[in-house]
Formats: sequence, structure tokens, C-alpha cells
Amino acid sequence: MRRSTTRIITTHTGSLPRPANVVEQLLAEKTGDVDRHAFNLAVREAVNDVIARQRAAGIDIVNDGEQGRTDYTVHVVDRLTGFEGQSTPPLGHGELEFPELAELLKQFASPFQHRPACSGPVAWKDFAAAEADIARAKAGMVKAGVEEYFMTSPSPGQIARYLKNHYYKSDEEYLFALADVMKREYKAIVDAGFIVQLDCPDLAMSYALYPGISLADYRKIIAMNVEALNAAIKDIPADRMRMHVCWGSTLGPHHGDIPLKDIVDIVLKAKPMAVSFPGANPRHGHEWKVWKDVKLPDGKAIIPGVIDSTSNFVEHPELVADRIVQYANAVGRENVIAGVDCGFGTFAGRVQVDTKIVWMKLGSLAEGARLASTQLWN
Repeated sequence: MRRSTTRIITTHTGSLPRPANVVEQLLAEKTGDVDRHAFNLAVREAVNDVIARQRAAGIDIVNDGEQGRTDYTVHVVDRLTGFEGQSTPPLGHGELEFPELAELLKQFASPFQHRPACSGPVAWKDFAAAEADIARAKAGMVKAGVEEYFMTSPSPGQIARYLKNHYYKSDEEYLFALADVMKREYKAIVDAGFIVQLDCPDLAMSYALYPGISLADYRKIIAMNVEALNAAIKDIPADRMRMHVCWGSTLGPHHGDIPLKDIVDIVLKAKPMAVSFPGANPRHGHEWKVWKDVKLPDGKAIIPGVIDSTSNFVEHPELVADRIVQYANAVGRENVIAGVDCGFGTFAGRVQVDTKIVWMKLGSLAEGARLASTQLWN
């Protein structure tokens, strides 16, 4: 994995806006009425375009934007056995507490809301779909001459958070069954030359699933999630992996988010070399100070979000630079890669940030990193 050895390098969290024809193809795939040739063509063109746009914006470590997937987690139901149970509704935005906000956010709902429970043993049934994703992205990277690229994949804990256990004797058994299955995808991504990004929002977002839980008990839950993740990736070198932790990409108030300081030590026990997390939004923008008191383990790096993924404001490059410098002063410039709070296209068909503005924001990220580099290396 590249480090910021001569300048601050840039990346993002994974998902990027999908063009309308790709969303149409994904919807057709869900109904079983898809023209496979047209699907592959649309996604391949979208992948190539999104790679070119990232590079044009000045992003150093790029990906396929998750163009061929409906979202970062639930696509696994089409690739794995065991998910035939009754669908549970998506996690809400505080409908009971904030009914006006809930009504406002209906316009941002994704058409892909099916989240079936686990009702049988989990195993691969369509690994070829994962291989196709990898091959398509790899072809685009090679064609574009990209130096380093990554691909996202959900952690066992994240899958368990979205797709509830109705089959295994315990949540722990379910979690480790997922780890045993998903390790094949993680390894395939790395074997293809990618950095694998393990998406682990469960480590922060699961707090909302246990109202009134004590901090000590919650820490036990996420410690087990990290243990399962480490079991799944035990044969992959740390420097071929990064992970993303977050509190969600919703426009809600986030007033119930668990503070970073209460979970950061457990997060850092995960094997991946780098950890990505939000650092720009109004609820967590102050938490750069946490890193002044945290001893970053040897070899680890951080990928703080220095632009917000839910706002249509285009951050000024000087503000981006200020944020980067704060983190660099806390953990060392070589240990910082500048990133984004969360994904811009977390769910296909859900648009919170204007697509044109997404690319403007990523351009501002790159310019802010250049300004920060001038301060940090001169």
C-alpha cells in the first residue's frame, strides 16, 4: 500500500454515482429481466468512465465506484446461499423522533431495499459474479495505467448487521460462518492486485441496534466482530488491506452516534494496515483530536474523511488542507492519506449529492492535499 512519503496522497471511500442506464440495468437484474450483454456493456463503460473521472479529479488511489453492485452489502444475497428469510426494513433515520425529517428523506430512498434474513447455511452459489466484478475493474485499471487501486467488500460483521440471523444457533456462530465464506472473496480481490477495503460500518453503526446498552457490553460485541474479521483475513498481508468504519451516510442528526474515542482501540486491533473514517461532517469533525491521544500502532495509517459525502457544499481547498494538517500533526504526515467521509453512491438510485458536485468535491480534496503537502514538506 502506498504511503504519503513525499506528499499527501488521496483516495475516497468506495461508492460513486452510477449513471441512469446502469441503475436501470441493476433494476432489471433484480426482476430477472436483464439482457446480460447490455448489463455488462453498461457497467464496463461506467467503470472505465468513473476511473477516468477519479484520475482527472486528482485522486491517487482509485476504484470501480461499485458500479456493478446495488450497494456495498446487500448484493451478497445474490451470490450466497442462505438468504431466503423474510426481509427486514432498512435502518431508519429516526422516523419516530423526527417525523418531519423522515418525510423529507423519503426522496432519497433507494429502490433496492430487500434485506432478507439468513434462513439457512451460508455458502457461495455464484462466485463467478464476484470474479466478474474483479475482472471488469482490473481491466479498467490496466487500461488506464492506474498505479494503485482498491476494491470494497463487506466485513462479516457488516453483513450480519444488515442480514439478520434466523438460522444459526448464535450470532457468534453466524458471524464466523460469514467470515469463513467471505475470506474467498477477500483473497480473490488481493490476488488480482487490488488493495481490499473491508467495509466495517458495523463497528460504529451497530450501537443504534442496542438501545440502552452499556459501553462495556457494546465493546464486547464489536470486539467479536473484529475477531471474526481477523479470522477471515489471517492469510492476507496487512499492507494489502484497508478498512472503513463509519456512522452511516444518511442526512440524519447523528446525535446518537457513539464517539470515536470509545471504539478506536478496538478498531485498531483489526489487521488491515489503514483505517478510513469520517472526519469532516459536523458530528465528527472535532474528533481529529482523538488521534493526539491514540498511539497509532507501528505500520498503521489513517484515512480521515476531509470532505463530507452528504453535503452539496464544495469544501474550500484551504479548509481541506487545514483538516489534513491537523491529522498529520497528530500522527505524522507519512501516516495520513486524505479521504472522504463515506460513499457518494452508497445505494444505487439514491442521490444525495449532485453528480457534478461530487467531482468538484473530489477535485477540492486533491487541491487541498496539494496545499497541505506544501506546508508539511517545506
